Amino acid sequence: MDPLTSPLLTDLYQLNMIQAYLDHGETKTAVFEFFVRKLPPRRGFLMAAGLEQALEFLENMRFSSDAIDWLARTGQFDKGLLDRLPSFRFTGDVHALPEGRVFFANEPILRITAPMPEAQLAETRLINILHFQSLIASKAARMVLAAPGKLLVDFGLRRAHGAEAGLMAARASYIAGFAGTATILAKEKFGIPVFGTMAHSFVEAYDTESAAFECFARSRPDNLTLLIDTYDTEAAAHKVVALAPRLAELGIKIRGVRLDSGDLIALSRSVRRILDNGGLSEVTIFASGGLDEDQVSAIVQASAPIDGFGIGTSLSTSSDVPALDCVYKLQEYAGLARRKRSTGKATWPGRKQIWRRYDSNGLIDGDVLSLASDTQAGEPMLELVMKAGRRLGPPPTLAEIRARAAQDLKRLPQALRDLNPGATCRVDIADALVRLAAEVDRRIAQRESAAL
Repeated sequence: MDPLTSPLLTDLYQLNMIQAYLDHGETKTAVFEFFVRKLPPRRGFLMAAGLEQALEFLENMRFSSDAIDWLARTGQFDKGLLDRLPSFRFTGDVHALPEGRVFFANEPILRITAPMPEAQLAETRLINILHFQSLIASKAARMVLAAPGKLLVDFGLRRAHGAEAGLMAARASYIAGFAGTATILAKEKFGIPVFGTMAHSFVEAYDTESAAFECFARSRPDNLTLLIDTYDTEAAAHKVVALAPRLAELGIKIRGVRLDSGDLIALSRSVRRILDNGGLSEVTIFASGGLDEDQVSAIVQASAPIDGFGIGTSLSTSSDVPALDCVYKLQEYAGLARRKRSTGKATWPGRKQIWRRYDSNGLIDGDVLSLASDTQAGEPMLELVMKAGRRLGPPPTLAEIRARAAQDLKRLPQALRDLNPGATCRVDIADALVRLAAEVDRRIAQRESAAL
């Protein structure tokens, strides 16, 4: 059993509920929606990502004979459930916000309409997929806004929270506008460009820094970038200048140098001066070393001569905001709207749609959240992407998703583009949705009263 595709990659309570649903005939159509309850303090907007993997999961959601045999051996599930599992498939519909679109609090980015057992089983893995990629895409988008025109590369695999997380961080950051990743599998699986230089260990393995540079250049001459802060950064820059003519005779051109420590603003200026004085004005400077969007922004604002950044831990772990308050909630069952009323966690009932409005400059002017059956001014955001368990068309390419993300980032109000703390966009709740919530509350109160 592949752990990443197995339906056993779920919470026990999902199978507990499915058995109870089947025992009592509760298999009518359910509608669930995935949304973020509230934005974290340092997130004025979020970016949707992960839909492709979510749809792949739904298309392939089935129990293998090995999984069913294992469940039987646990002794925790009765024959009625086990006998249904060989034919268990997702047969429902999916409405979703396309990947790369910006969204805000309380806005559903995925709606599942399916028989209750199918919709219920999908919950854990859908949250897992959509939460992580949207979290990372949102973090990456902030970095793209902080460093306009700069080359940004994902360096986060080694400190990501697991292999899948590292791979999907490469995908999510590429959607948001990163140029590529250091993760090779991301190129094989998704076609994402890969970038790489050298480690300090390579330099340390040679008796001299110059020898390390020359040996690496001879072995890896294409897009050559040399790491120059292992010992003395400025001294290493002079060695690069001295080495360049010898490499040029071999047809090897130094493309860039990388700084990974120290005062990056001051060092980049001194290195730039050394390179320019040595006739290497075309050699770029690339920086890395525990950077986040705040540090990148400070470097850019200081006009430091740094052409690109490698972003690692802060990206792949979204270190300042490591989780979103996201949920997958039942909004309708058996034709009746449903809602949760818990203190601080109340939900808006029914099948919903988001309408986006733009101002005269084409910037986002706010959203309206209402029932899917309602009509509002603006651009409807959720699209039908799967019908009866099958996609309605081929998935968009990553290039198309990246273009969509870039367009949405351009449409953000300036305060959001500037990453101003506390800035966000207004999401209005339509009267139709308010009325439905009141109707659901009255129905619940009446039925609870009658049951006493």
